[in-house]
Amino acid sequence: MAFDAFALILAMLGLGMLFARLRTFPDNAAETLNRVVLYLCLPAAVLIYLPRLHMQAALLGVAATPWLLALATVLLVSLATRWLKFRRDEHAVLLVCVALCNSSFIGYPMVRALLGEQALPYAVVYDQFGSFVLLSTFGLYVLARYSGDARPTAGQIVRRIATFPPMWALVAGLTVMPEQPPPWIAAALQKLADALLPLVMLAVGLSIQLRLPRTEVKPLLVGLLLRLVVMPAIALPLSLAFGMRGEMLQANVLESAMPTMITAAALAISHNLAPRLSAALVGYGIVLSLVTLPAWMWVLRHFA
Repeated sequence: MAFDAFALILAMLGLGMLFARLRTFPDNAAETLNRVVLYLCLPAAVLIYLPRLHMQAALLGVAATPWLLALATVLLVSLATRWLKFRRDEHAVLLVCVALCNSSFIGYPMVRALLGEQALPYAVVYDQFGSFVLLSTFGLYVLARYSGDARPTAGQIVRRIATFPPMWALVAGLTVMPEQPPPWIAAALQKLADALLPLVMLAVGLSIQLRLPRTEVKPLLVGLLLRLVVMPAIALPLSLAFGMRGEMLQANVLESAMPTMITAAALAISHNLAPRLSAALVGYGIVLSLVTLPAWMWVLRHFA
């Protein structure tokens, strides 16, 4: 692990929490920072790292892993709901918050910190072809079904995907972006991509909530266990079955071990589906992942 990157993660997270307590920034500061990341830093990262990817059959497994984990989520959450008698809204939140991981905002910086820059192309594939499309299809369907809203049409899903800024970068990275762009372009993109980690962790610190929902302790514990432990444990044999080895396997498992996607929880809250549980899954998930991700890295190194 790059100690300096991990130290920066902890420092920016702590500063964000401090600034939130002191009310240093406007109330919408976290949302603004996330938009900067979404429209500038993430597309820059995609443009840098995707062209470096050398096509292999096992890459299909990287893209397929989050979809297979979503199927596992539906099965495991349904069993937990039946056994522990979770409410309907708790069941819906667990479906989206376990199936959808933070494979971009937190995934990119953590993969870079734990594996190095050369592993980031695999994280891009996992995120763009897996997590994002899952959010735009499975996630929107679950939220609409359990909140009583109209289910999204195929046209709405296509528009959502087509208007997502990193998707534009994905298309450019697969078509016109060279592996070695002119130095001035490469330098500018690298600076934007490097800003992703501090901006994201500052935004997370500003918005993180660690208030334990006492009436929802059981679904919170189940969600954290499934998201941080069970999903990567399933991803490991899946990765081997797809023929992955080395950094590809490690990146695939680490991405599967990321905490809950912030956007998924925010959408659940906006649909009034167990809002305290949604916020707690994000807050506690991020904090615990600072321990579980290095632990998974240790397992993967010893496994290799």
